[in-house]
Amino acid sequence: MKLFSGAVLGLETSCDETSAAVLVGSQLLSNVISSQADIHEKWGGVVPEAAARAHVEAVLPVIDQALSDASVQLADISAVAVTNRPGLVGALSVGVSAAKALAFVNRLPLIGVHHLEGHLLSPFVNGNAVPFPHMALIASGGHTELCLVAAPGKYEIVGQTIDDAAGEAFDKTARLLGLGYPGGRAIQEAAQGGNPTRYSLPRGLSGDTLNFSFSGLKTAVLRLVEKEGGQLDVRDAAASIQEAIVSVLADRTALAAETCATEGITLVGGVAANLALRARLQHKAGQLGLPFVTPPLDLCTDNAGMISLAGSRRLALGQRDGLDLETLPNAPLPTE
Repeated sequence: MKLFSGAVLGLETSCDETSAAVLVGSQLLSNVISSQADIHEKWGGVVPEAAARAHVEAVLPVIDQALSDASVQLADISAVAVTNRPGLVGALSVGVSAAKALAFVNRLPLIGVHHLEGHLLSPFVNGNAVPFPHMALIASGGHTELCLVAAPGKYEIVGQTIDDAAGEAFDKTARLLGLGYPGGRAIQEAAQGGNPTRYSLPRGLSGDTLNFSFSGLKTAVLRLVEKEGGQLDVRDAAASIQEAIVSVLADRTALAAETCATEGITLVGGVAANLALRARLQHKAGQLGLPFVTPPLDLCTDNAGMISLAGSRRLALGQRDGLDLETLPNAPLPTE
């Protein structure tokens, strides 16, 4: 059976990006993303009510743009796929409501997609080859998990954060340094040319665990800022923070890949846009003699391209959802 099938219109509104995409098979024809980063920057994080309101304003123009960029009409679409779990319920509801309306009016199949499955399948876009089984590091603002992917639809979480996600750690420490939002991009930019060994920062859990902990890093940076005051070298501090997060993510992923005897390593999620992490994991994979695959930067942050891909996979399996599709703030990864 083919992994992917049909022409799928995908929608993603789980947090603070409004996105629509058109995908045929595994070929991405368009992927329009309307970011709310400028809206939430003044608060230093996502405000759910503001996110939902912004989605309402952006969703129809984004859908129109995605269809136009792909040079297709709704009559050419085989199914509508939409993120319905997990995420901010108010934000999810905007995308799901739009998807239901499109599916009903145009008599199209409706497919609810788990947000993390979208991330896990994002390396397959445009026909990229990914070996099985492989170890996937999912790193974003809300998630940090190590997932053994035996095949599409066969997922096992083998490690995860016990407190903050990696992206959340970037956001919180960037705020402490007086940098911008989102924190991952701000830390990466500030760290350029900095000394990553200048400040000693904790790596969380010790030993051969596959879990992560980033709450101690935030506390350590707070104490560092209070101690150093105006003498703090922000560039070196940013480089030290980035090194603390990147090193533990890469080391634990390599350990998981060895422990589970995988055939490759993938990196997905918003934090996958961090260039230092991409380089470190590629080096680790090379040391293990394993291929390393990560999606292009525009498929790392929340986007509808990956949701279209996951929807295409489930369309190929003959799966459909009804117009009673629910939105869920939390949900386990689906299995086939």
